[in-house]
Amino acid sequence: MLIALVVSQIVSWLVVAGLVIALIALARQVGVLHMRVAPAGALTTAHGPAVGDPAPRLDVVAMDGRRIEIGGTLKGRAMRLLMFVSADCPLCKNLIPAAKSFARAERIELVFVGDDDATVQRRMIAQQGLEEYAFVNGPETGLTFHVDKLPHAVLMDAAGTILSRGLVNSREHLESLVVAHEMGLRSVQDYINGLKTQAA
Repeated sequence: MLIALVVSQIVSWLVVAGLVIALIALARQVGVLHMRVAPAGALTTAHGPAVGDPAPRLDVVAMDGRRIEIGGTLKGRAMRLLMFVSADCPLCKNLIPAAKSFARAERIELVFVGDDDATVQRRMIAQQGLEEYAFVNGPETGLTFHVDKLPHAVLMDAAGTILSRGLVNSREHLESLVVAHEMGLRSVQDYINGLKTQAA
């Protein structure tokens, strides 16, 4: 009986040691994967005004009647984010709360842009609680910035220069617009491509 107990204890300790080794190997592998997975970033497009260029100047009227000069000088804010959305885009509607939270946290002026029937847009404004934000409705802004897929975001500085832009589908993508600007890059993809070039 005593021999059986000693053997079972030895087997137990061997199993525990094996589990510890497996856990260390797994932790190492997770670290390797973390280093290899590229950071999330807004997907830039090749069309429209480029990062670093002055934004096209547009004098538009928001749905609440206020006039907005896109590409003009900002007062009281360091940056402006144009958020192109649609009531027919479920991803856009899911991203709106994240965009509002992101703009508050970063102290960015947030302007929503759409191109749909005014009744549809007013319904979305009410459903999403966008009454305090400017909402520009019409094709002119989207055509000027060559926005062909949604949701799309354009980040500009107080002087109206385009800091970064691209397709976004998460808060991380929105944050990548600011990160790319702070790093002096056109996009997070440029950073990833630079790492790949260095590794080659």
